[in-house]
Amino acid sequence: MEKRSVTVRVASWSAAHPWRAVVGWFVFVALCLGLSAAVGTHSATTEDYRVGKAGKAEAIATEGGLQRRPVEQIVIDSRSGPLDVSAARAAAADVTARMGRLQEVDRVQKPVLSRNGKVLMVQVVMTGEELAARKKVGPLVEQTAAVQKAHPEVRVQETGGPSMSKGLDQQRGDDLAFSEMLTLPVTIITLMIAFGSVIAAGLPVLLALSSIAAAMGLSALASHVLPDAGVGNNVILLIGLAVGVDYSLFYLKRDREERARADGHLGSQAVVELAAATAGRAIVVSGFAVIVSTATLHLATDVIFSSLATGAVIVVAVAVASSLTVLPALLAKLGARAERRAARRSAQGKRTRGHGGTSRTWSALLGPATRRPGITLLVSVLIMLGLAAPALDLKLSVLGKDTFSRKIPSVQTYDRMTAAFPEMLVQHQVVVRDDADRSPQVVRAMEDLRRRAQADPLFAKGAGFELSSSGDRRITSLMLSVPFKPSSSQALQSLDHIRDDYLPATVGKVPGAEAYVTGDIARDSDYLDHQNSKLPLVIGCLLLVTFAVTVLAFRSVVIGVIGSLLNLLSAASAFGLLVLVFQGHWAEGLLDFHSTGSIGARVPLFLFVILFGLSMDYQVFVVSRIREAAQRGLDTRSAVLEGIGSSAGVVTSAAVVMVTVFASFAFLTLVEMKQMGFVLAAAVLLDAFIVRIMILPSILTLLGKVIWWPSRGMRATPSRQTGLTDSDGITPYRARESGRI
Repeated sequence: MEKRSVTVRVASWSAAHPWRAVVGWFVFVALCLGLSAAVGTHSATTEDYRVGKAGKAEAIATEGGLQRRPVEQIVIDSRSGPLDVSAARAAAADVTARMGRLQEVDRVQKPVLSRNGKVLMVQVVMTGEELAARKKVGPLVEQTAAVQKAHPEVRVQETGGPSMSKGLDQQRGDDLAFSEMLTLPVTIITLMIAFGSVIAAGLPVLLALSSIAAAMGLSALASHVLPDAGVGNNVILLIGLAVGVDYSLFYLKRDREERARADGHLGSQAVVELAAATAGRAIVVSGFAVIVSTATLHLATDVIFSSLATGAVIVVAVAVASSLTVLPALLAKLGARAERRAARRSAQGKRTRGHGGTSRTWSALLGPATRRPGITLLVSVLIMLGLAAPALDLKLSVLGKDTFSRKIPSVQTYDRMTAAFPEMLVQHQVVVRDDADRSPQVVRAMEDLRRRAQADPLFAKGAGFELSSSGDRRITSLMLSVPFKPSSSQALQSLDHIRDDYLPATVGKVPGAEAYVTGDIARDSDYLDHQNSKLPLVIGCLLLVTFAVTVLAFRSVVIGVIGSLLNLLSAASAFGLLVLVFQGHWAEGLLDFHSTGSIGARVPLFLFVILFGLSMDYQVFVVSRIREAAQRGLDTRSAVLEGIGSSAGVVTSAAVVMVTVFASFAFLTLVEMKQMGFVLAAAVLLDAFIVRIMILPSILTLLGKVIWWPSRGMRATPSRQTGLTDSDGITPYRARESGRI
């Protein structure tokens, strides 16, 4: 008996025991969800986000009990006309009394009237750390609403980091629900067109959704090892629906081809085994490529990247598992029905319609690449390079409050508050640690620093300057306010002035003093520096692992080099479009966003890694079909035509599904999600319709048999029945002759 691959053995067992496989799968999904509900999700803490000098400042401040606390601002103003100050003070007194009774509140500060007399603000300092505050801000929001109801003569609304974070979480949830409503119907319709069957269309969606559910459960368990940054479920939904449907679609396509080729001579289980030997192997290779490429994000040592990578790795692994286990079982049950229909058609003298082959349409589309490969390659590459050119002007920034949706009530209140209190826009915290006996020197140096800042036009005048020391006098903190938006050049310049000029001239002269700066601007600046320092390592490892996976899969160094270069070209072109759309202002109305002239700092690296992984999907499936045709003895041009042409329909359907999923994110509210969705959709379109139809076949045609170097796989004895060799785990013709099938 021939040795069969693990993929074929698993599919064979599932096809022979379909109900066990189906029930076992859904028990696994339920178990994942049940365990996640039992243990909960371990969210990342403030410490997990500390990076660079800003992170050191936060650690020292926390040591002295001077760390930044979560603060909510209750804004009291008039809906129209001048503010009734007496009514506003009465509302403020009510706010102070109500908030003071809450266990989530540490203290309530005295009300402050704005300089223009239009806004009265009450600051409420919460207990605990900043990140956890959004989960505890609910009671404060309820009390603010109660004060508003009791004082209708003024407007009483709440803002602050916790309430805005809570609003963003709610908006993110609404966005994901909208995305599901948009993508699921389009996905089902696309699959129905591709397969002409409601059941066949429903299977990939069902498996993708169950894989997403299981992955969300497993990610909750994984968060106890790698903390969740709150973005894991987003990427699970984004990637899970795309690859889950794709893997099922490719498997279904191959099953139909093998069933049509068998023409009733093979049983349903044998057909599933044949599909597993080819499509199943390709799914494993593709899934492994996505997993290892995405895992390189962990090298960035960033809690958000790690959370994104963990979610992507888990959902892809689960999607592969579902395609290899429960899908063969379902196909075996559907195959039995197909066999009965085929028998009835045969009895009626009708011939079963075949699947596969290269249609005239795709032969025509591939004509330029196979007949005039040199010209086609040159023109296609020039087009891609032209699209990539704007990426040279890529500007990165950490997207913050300036880019939050103004539809969120707490963000609207934030805008009114900062208009009345501009010193609330940006705050730098200078933290100094030294021996207690040098505390007087440190305090004098900090006073000097404060005077220098107050004389600087980049800093606020006469407000927002707070000096404090720890109980043991070892740690001193100074708050400096800047009346400019966080995204402004003035805000960044103010940080440079502190770090490069004022600290060396003041605290830097105190012996042994450790001095650092933190705050939103310092965090963002240090984060960008940290990310840029890790970029060469991540990209280098990404190129290495994807090259290695490709060489391992196809036993060809040339294919590995071609794949890496094409992935780079696709990513560069997509980034060029990203810069063209989101760094300019011309598309703001079209995609409903406000351009800051930059791209979210985390977007490029995350998308670069994901794009490499997703590009492997098409590369693995298309090149696998070309390799099968070459193994049957076809020349390179014919193998390219047959391989790409026979897979073109299913690749196109997969691309439509992916583009639908990703494009839906471009219409969400959060700017970073818009950027991610847009660039992923653009990359899939470019990859599927330019790279895989024009550039790849042109290169393969030009190189001929050189593309398989140094593989000896083309010397294997082919099976003209399906194009499989003994190395694929099952040789159908020989198996049929021996009576096993």
